[in-house]
Amino acid sequence: MSKQQTLIAHLKSQLGDKLANHYVSFGELTLEVNPGHIEAVLKFLRDDSDCAFTQLIDLCGADYPERPLRFDVVYHLLSMTQNQRVRVKLQAGEQTQVPSATGLFDVADWFEREAFDMYGILFAGHPDLRRLLTDYGFEGHPLRKDFPLSGHVEVRFDDDAKKVIQEPVSLVQEFRDFDFESPWEGARAANLIPEGVLPGDEKASTEGQEG
Repeated sequence: MSKQQTLIAHLKSQLGDKLANHYVSFGELTLEVNPGHIEAVLKFLRDDSDCAFTQLIDLCGADYPERPLRFDVVYHLLSMTQNQRVRVKLQAGEQTQVPSATGLFDVADWFEREAFDMYGILFAGHPDLRRLLTDYGFEGHPLRKDFPLSGHVEVRFDDDAKKVIQEPVSLVQEFRDFDFESPWEGARAANLIPEGVLPGDEKASTEGQEG
């Protein structure tokens, strides 16, 4: 039995119904956690000597708006002593209060603030849950799949008011369709030049005849 298989058997025996599912993808183990158990699972993964996942490498969100619980909250953990990684996933809705992991991992502070800012995921018990990457007064959450590509407002400096102001987005030109073909391919498609002849080639034949 491989080291990873031994870990899976250990987790299944110790965590039981706290896990909704588990699978291995691209050589890494993913654990899907049932609602209400994320704190217990993370604490076990950190403190159990056979796990020792003492480092929270990343915490992020993923948006699946077609689902009733549209968000995945994803934790990436590393065990330096066991030389293993594990991914932990929890599904959450727009109003779900996900327990903050800041009591277990200090680094979760800014990770959770970023997930709140970008997705609107709520973390109960976070000491300072406010936006991290967007500006004061920003509307919406940019990494949600239903967020408009142009955004809701644009920020500019107003010379008359002598301050930064926010205005509804206005597009100064129409979106353009770009033709990624080279000029020669486009010219051939329009039958402007013969096949196999590039503009300028005719000069070579005429120049060779001169003199």
